Amino acid sequence: MSISSRIAENQPESFAFTAQNKKRIKEILGKYPKERKASAVMPLLDLAQRQHDNWIPMKAIEEISSMLGMAEIRVLEVATFYTMFNLRPVGRYYIQACGTTPCWLRGSDDVMRSIYDKLGIRTGETSACGKFTLLEVECLGACVNAPMVQINDDYYEDLDYISMGNLIDQMEAGELPSAGSLRGRQGSQPEPGATTLDTVIPMKTANNKAKTVSKGDADAG
Repeated sequence: MSISSRIAENQPESFAFTAQNKKRIKEILGKYPKERKASAVMPLLDLAQRQHDNWIPMKAIEEISSMLGMAEIRVLEVATFYTMFNLRPVGRYYIQACGTTPCWLRGSDDVMRSIYDKLGIRTGETSACGKFTLLEVECLGACVNAPMVQINDDYYEDLDYISMGNLIDQMEAGELPSAGSLRGRQGSQPEPGATTLDTVIPMKTANNKAKTVSKGDADAG
């Protein structure tokens, strides 16, 4: 996808950070040496995006460029490199679907097919209702619970065709489930649950006094 195709045709005439965000920017810049304030470009892009309905207009690029003493093209380079930054309007629910090898091996194609069957959109498209935008991205760092998608700021993991469809139904109803595994796993624990420290058995110590240990400890001994 070319850079020009990622930038919205209809642009606002102006952009200015709110007073609250200007205060946050001052705090952010305080974390960096004055000669290294360009290092704050990513958090400022994030602030601009959150302020402007989840996308960054070119006037915001200009504003950030001026604040950080950077060439506009340098700010734009950062904004176009990372898929988390949007340079054109997106839906209320911005779905980033991982298609990298671990997710693909675990069924990301089924997840993408579910999204298409429900919403009729493919990567880079927004649904007819305007609520959903889909983008297939590279690794999002949740490989242990693949396949997964990121919706706005949250990760939804352990997906399949049916659970992705159910998730879309809930979004349409305005009721998102808690983020994380949709199969109820905590972290990356095995699906059947704990496999050690789950059975208590008696065991004799060296001085023949009984003590209680877990089955896992006994097996290891």
